[in-house]
Amino acid sequence: MTAARKSNLIKGATGDWEVVVGMEVHAQVSSDAKLFSGASTEFGGAPNDHVSLVDAAMPGMLPVINAECVRQAVRTGLGLQAQINLKSVFDRKNYFYPDLPQGYQISQYKQPVVGEGAVVVDLANGESVTVGIERLHLEQDAGKLLHDQHPTYSYVDLNRSGVALMEIVSKPDIRSSEQAKAYLAKLRSILRYLGTCDGDMEKGSLRADVNVSVRRPGGPLGTRCEIKNVNSIRFVGQAIEHEARRQIEIIEDGGAIEQETRLFDPDKGETRSMRSKEEAHDYRYFPDPDLLPLELTQAEVDALKAELPELPDEKKARFTAAGLSGYDADVLIAERATADFFEAVAKGRDAKGAANWVINDLLGRLNKEGIAIEQSRLSAEQLGAILDLIKDGSISGKIAKDLFEIVWIEGGDPRAIVEARGMKQVTDTGALEKLIDGIVAQNPDKVADAKANPKAIGWFVGQVMKASAGKANPQAVNELLRAKLGL
Repeated sequence: MTAARKSNLIKGATGDWEVVVGMEVHAQVSSDAKLFSGASTEFGGAPNDHVSLVDAAMPGMLPVINAECVRQAVRTGLGLQAQINLKSVFDRKNYFYPDLPQGYQISQYKQPVVGEGAVVVDLANGESVTVGIERLHLEQDAGKLLHDQHPTYSYVDLNRSGVALMEIVSKPDIRSSEQAKAYLAKLRSILRYLGTCDGDMEKGSLRADVNVSVRRPGGPLGTRCEIKNVNSIRFVGQAIEHEARRQIEIIEDGGAIEQETRLFDPDKGETRSMRSKEEAHDYRYFPDPDLLPLELTQAEVDALKAELPELPDEKKARFTAAGLSGYDADVLIAERATADFFEAVAKGRDAKGAANWVINDLLGRLNKEGIAIEQSRLSAEQLGAILDLIKDGSISGKIAKDLFEIVWIEGGDPRAIVEARGMKQVTDTGALEKLIDGIVAQNPDKVADAKANPKAIGWFVGQVMKASAGKANPQAVNELLRAKLGL
């Protein structure tokens, strides 16, 4: 067993344990209409405002498949390097949902639209883990029950009922809470790059059912418990940590794990029992008689594949080939908008320098103000202009920081601001020599120090920069000082 695998083990009272995790991620399909009706999928409408006769299960109403939802599922499958099944079948899943009027859910069971695939997950320690994808199928979402609107009644909002979901089922390849969080973050990133799901976990567009079991390292799989509807990457990690320890304690005390569905309580940081876990036969799946099998042609799949955008892994490979570190590339590719901004800044410029400014200065400022890069008050063109001013020696790095601040607050053309405010770097050797001569004459002891220890020249550089209000060209100052002090 490698050291990396050992680091994932959980120490119990009777020895080491290994956690085994598989995830079922429900991703709301980016589409203007629902899966089987033309009703709107817009978030935040008044209760029951986006409900067609099909969604309300009125007698005689038949479902009609939304072709765009199918295309979005195929695009996602291609992005997950998965098998696209040219023939798939919609089934009825007979399970009573109070907020799904027809009393069953239309889903896919034995013949899903997408088969096996894989997601490569890069971890913080530099390692990579491949998480297998078992399948991706399309299904309807249920509505929403509101229990706090009336003292004795529950209200039903059917706006979400019938909205298309992609259920992305992983294989049980995840071995730690950190891997699970990294997998979900990577999956979310892929979906957002593809434009097939907005990945907004706060609005419920992306939520995860997390299957957790424990076993002795390398032993047979244990009994799993499913934690339903976890709606944050951080909560996924907390839920796995708590559930694994709960199961270990039960087994070490001589008990047995019961297969069940549980909920995660983020306030208490613990899972609690919801119901006994159903198996596939409990749902009595059968092909939906109102929907013909879904048949695609290879030409249709190939056309969708040809239109796919560059995905995170491909972008990372290109960024690292351009000289960026793996860490920098990971930060920049996490969101498509960030990667696009960086590429606009880096075009025709030094990639590493552009990355430093985007990651440290821009993302730092955005994080401080709690806004996304789409709301940045500094454009890629403006940041690129600041980098050009540094490169041609017009401004120093320190002046560039001040200029960044001015452009962020006031806007405007960086070059025009530098000219108008006299921010240009002093490169005139005559003016610099005058400053240097004065400082050298006043500090004979420091001159002796610098001659004994050339590193002490840094003190003189600092004094010249201070005397010039940060406008002196540091490189020119260094060269002049070395010549003046005979170093």
